[in-house]
Amino acid sequence: MSAPSKVVRRAQAGTTEAAWVRWLLIGLALGFMFLFLVLPLAAVATEALRKGVTAYIDALKEPDAWSAIRLTLITAAIAVPMNLVFGVAGAWAIAKFEFRGKALLTTLVDLPFAVSPVVAGLIYVLVFGAQGWLGPWLSEHDIKIIFAVPGIVLATVFVTFPFIARELVPLMQAQGTDEEQAAIVLGATGWQTFWRVTLPNIKWGLLYGVILCNARAMGEFGAVSVVSGHIRGQTNTMPLHVEVLYNEYQSVAAFAVASLLAILALVTLVIKSVIEWRHEREMKAIAELPPERPSEASAA
Repeated sequence: MSAPSKVVRRAQAGTTEAAWVRWLLIGLALGFMFLFLVLPLAAVATEALRKGVTAYIDALKEPDAWSAIRLTLITAAIAVPMNLVFGVAGAWAIAKFEFRGKALLTTLVDLPFAVSPVVAGLIYVLVFGAQGWLGPWLSEHDIKIIFAVPGIVLATVFVTFPFIARELVPLMQAQGTDEEQAAIVLGATGWQTFWRVTLPNIKWGLLYGVILCNARAMGEFGAVSVVSGHIRGQTNTMPLHVEVLYNEYQSVAAFAVASLLAILALVTLVIKSVIEWRHEREMKAIAELPPERPSEASAA
């Protein structure tokens, strides 16, 4: 086979690199994944089951561990819906409207990415702590925020705030405002336009952002560590409980709880992959329709 024909075959395969270069890159990628992803997960599972399944189950049934699991789920159940509302509203405002202060709103959305989670926790302590700006007033009215569940929720909301908005803003900007304007011209109200036009167009990006937000909410450590006070059985989430157990040399119990976090992460990845697959299938179906009837694939 001549050299030009080899180049044509490689171009048809999507690359003009030699076969050994492709296999080298694939090998490096697989080696990296094995070393930094598969091997740590295997180590966590091995250590968690080192003393048997009974010890593993007992570690998860322990009251402090169950309290940490429950608090983590409660925090995510509160923080994610709040960020869902804030994220959709912020993305809609940024992508669909022009107004004074738009640049400031965009900056505020990105702020948690620029601020360390530990610093965010310290800010909440400064504002709501016993010696903070609102501390005396909160003490007078017997309201506890710091070292209690409300502080943990606030810290989690702060660090996870950008995920949904940042997922939706570029998607909404790429879609433009033509469909919304057409709906309004035809007599639709603002809510009708959102529910029947905007929301169906962003549903896959919205689900993807919710998944990322939920994953970060359950795994957050820095900000929650500052505001929780590490009260065992009361304000320790799962990541904090893992640290406590590990520092007390209860390695099997620590890895058992850590393995549960890893399982939740794997479930999140599976859900994410399914959503991406369904989104790609829907886009392919839309692309195969005649240009004058693109809405039928979305309706299907």
